[in-house]
Amino acid sequence: MSSTSMRVAVLGTGAIGLASISLLLSKGHEAVAWSPRGLLPAGPMLLTAEGALEHEATVEVAATCSEAVAGADAVLVTVSATGYRTVLEALAACLQAGQPVIISAQLSLGALFLSRLLARRGITAPIAAWGSTMLSGARLAPNRVLLRNIRAEIDVAAVPRRDGEAMLDLCRTLFGDRFRLRDGLIAITLSNVNPQNHLAIAMCNLSRMENGEKWRQWANTTTAVGRLMEALDAERLAIAESFGVEVRNIRQHLHRSFHVPEGPVGEMAAQLAAGSSDPLGPATLESRYVLEDAPFGLPGTELLGRMCGRPAILHESGLKLISALYGRDFTAENDILPDLSLDKMDAALLQRMADEGWQEEP
Repeated sequence: MSSTSMRVAVLGTGAIGLASISLLLSKGHEAVAWSPRGLLPAGPMLLTAEGALEHEATVEVAATCSEAVAGADAVLVTVSATGYRTVLEALAACLQAGQPVIISAQLSLGALFLSRLLARRGITAPIAAWGSTMLSGARLAPNRVLLRNIRAEIDVAAVPRRDGEAMLDLCRTLFGDRFRLRDGLIAITLSNVNPQNHLAIAMCNLSRMENGEKWRQWANTTTAVGRLMEALDAERLAIAESFGVEVRNIRQHLHRSFHVPEGPVGEMAAQLAAGSSDPLGPATLESRYVLEDAPFGLPGTELLGRMCGRPAILHESGLKLISALYGRDFTAENDILPDLSLDKMDAALLQRMADEGWQEEP
């Protein structure tokens, strides 16, 4: 992949989408955005980034997904998992064979879901899945975004797996040398620690969220909360071991993301709380910590645990408890995993699908 300017279609104009666009533009690439919920009018828009990146440039907003994707050198999907089905179905209908797609912070085997949609059309395309978002931020206005943090290292894998090096090269061309190729889609699925971390933080601070309190996330990730996070992490690591893939543990993740020395999670959180990296926790129950990660993050880990004979009891229990607290069935809200017919697969078939892309109905 050359270092020349590329045209990237960015699907999603929330905080991650706008921040990603700003980073792309700052590196000399061209971006065209599509807002699936129609939050932005079509046409040119002056986009301003603040915080970790100070940048201002014009981005074109497309009226439709097909308009955004047409002629793009790459497609970047930045919507939350709650919007996967709508956006990936729209993308699959207009994507050209071989046109590369990157899914930011992939959950619920979303890359395999897109592979299946493309297979129904009789085409294939390389799909990169990231283990976490590249950055964190907040959408200050329709055309203003705050970048809080740009991660130094992000895990990436490709579907099909043979396209891994090419997709790694693409990611680096677009965003710089901050990506590390992992052991395939299963490793990426198990690399995302946000669902387990957000479960522990939300459950242990739920009354603060419900009461709309102003509270700091790391200051309230106490020693006990840290123990719960590490116990959840142990289940995830055991599942990864059973699938024969390597993933970072939570201490390594926090160290690489926030540059604090490794140690017990409660101690690492205390160091973050003492510094300038302690964001406010959610002040409402309507938080992606639960509404995205509970239905689209936890069930994937739970399912993989059952498939490999390493049941994730804490994940399962936590999902049931948070569902009871909210009075809704978060497992039933996942509209991606049921469409993959995983109940008809064993671990070996799922691994083959993840490595080769969707090729047949199980």
